[in-house]
Amino acid sequence: VQLQASGGGLVQAGSSLRLSCAASGRTFSSHGLGWFRQAPGKEREFVSFIAWDGGSPNYTESVKGRFVISRDNAKNTGYLQMNSLKPEDTAVYYCAARPGRISSNPGLYPYWGQGTQVTVSS
Repeated sequence: VQLQASGGGLVQAGSSLRLSCAASGRTFSSHGLGWFRQAPGKEREFVSFIAWDGGSPNYTESVKGRFVISRDNAKNTGYLQMNSLKPEDTAVYYCAARPGRISSNPGLYPYWGQGTQVTVSS
């Protein structure tokens, strides 16, 4: 599975962005999709996960109620809708895929996109 994340940008606090993760390969629909982020000087952090069939959406506590993960297997694309953005959401966002169930451990994801920068100004 090859992944390409897009949709990042520079926005003001309170704004919204939708990130996309375009996948190539016929096995995308059989993999769970995760989103991670990495701020300067910090470790890569789990943000959200959705199962291969669109079930079991899961979020890290700091984005619950603001971010929504989804996927369209017919389009081989996953999404992360980010609402009410805060300056602390500033990071490079990565999409990643793995077979099987949810994991917040980035080391368990064999497939990664290249990352897209999200910058939220106050």
